[in-house]
Amino acid sequence: MIPRPHRLVAALVAVLLAACGTDLPAPNGGQLAKSDKPRLSASSVPAADVTEQAHDDTAFAFDLYAQLAPTPGNLFFSPHSISTALALTWAGARGQTASDMASALQFSMPAERTHAAFNALDQALQSRAQVGTSEDGGPFKFNVANAIWSQVGMDLQQPFLDTLAQDYGAGVHLEDFVQAPGAALSDINAWVSQNTAGKIPELLEAGDVTDATRMVLTNAVYFNASWKTPFEESATQDAPFHALDGSTPTVSMMHAGLETAYAQGSGWEAVEIPYSNPDLSLTVIVPAQGQFGAVEGQLSAAFLDQVIAAEGPADVTLALPKFDITTKAHLKGALMALGMGSAFDDADFSGIDGQRDLAIGDVIHQATVRVDEAGTEAAAATAVIILGSAAPANPVTLTVDRPFILALRDRPTGAVVFLGRVTQP
Repeated sequence: MIPRPHRLVAALVAVLLAACGTDLPAPNGGQLAKSDKPRLSASSVPAADVTEQAHDDTAFAFDLYAQLAPTPGNLFFSPHSISTALALTWAGARGQTASDMASALQFSMPAERTHAAFNALDQALQSRAQVGTSEDGGPFKFNVANAIWSQVGMDLQQPFLDTLAQDYGAGVHLEDFVQAPGAALSDINAWVSQNTAGKIPELLEAGDVTDATRMVLTNAVYFNASWKTPFEESATQDAPFHALDGSTPTVSMMHAGLETAYAQGSGWEAVEIPYSNPDLSLTVIVPAQGQFGAVEGQLSAAFLDQVIAAEGPADVTLALPKFDITTKAHLKGALMALGMGSAFDDADFSGIDGQRDLAIGDVIHQATVRVDEAGTEAAAATAVIILGSAAPANPVTLTVDRPFILALRDRPTGAVVFLGRVTQP
């Protein structure tokens, strides 16, 4: 069967690996600040809360899609990865900032239940890696990780650390963004690359991390799975593809006969392609010729419910193009449009460090996917960059206790309006 909306959206998500201990060595040789509270058991969370959170994530997924859709070309992203990274950030938000973030992210439950639901959902998704095979014939791969990177010396609040540990199994890696932003950038990118099997080697670029950075929250996921029924490579043939701009490029079209779920509605068809792990599948919604814009404009959690309600078993002769795409997006504009503006301007993240001197600078997301005859390989990573007041790069002290020269100048033109010296005040 085609999975429920939260299962479909969760097929490619970022979840968190548990860590243990306090002040443990980090991979970069630094320290890991972590609460000594153990990660909570998923069994303590009501199933209804997990379903509710998955529903919330689905609503956010389509809201974000609508914001990103106007940019021409391919689009691929992991909404749950973004939601999880922002949920971690939300753990430190207070006041209007917390309310605006919850509204934009479609969180419908109180904070304690929301974080607990993320915990249970993450652990459930992590368990998917125990079943199935990968497209290269090895074990099904669903490697997921989360890391938080903070300015050394920040007064991290205990409730914030407790939430990270209990509901996300995470601690905080300490970096010196002020004195060595380049080193911190390298550490973060190396971690992302390692946790995406090298598929995302440079999530962050020079300038994304500066001496004003105070915290970076990162999610990474690597997904590699075989189809339940692989496409025969010998059946793959060149065929035309009717693009939105009217062109007909030649693509490598795969062919297979599947006993699977199929749905049909007004102006669209949909098919489920199951993976070797029965809990995961790829649902492909195909608008009729000339109807792409109309169907895309309807995309929502309710529309997905409509697709699922129309599904039924069928013998499907499927032709699907092979594809390999990558999307990278800076999400600040999209998130502000969804109502999260206060998290970027006049923010209140006092739950992180007890002060009101932090704000989100940007949310950077990159995702890549390759679909071929054997299966699907995909990776995604998200970074929430928290900024503070930048310290001078080279702090100095100057005492004017000797004769000096002064020039009063017009900065726009460079004209010196007054020039003089003071030898005895």
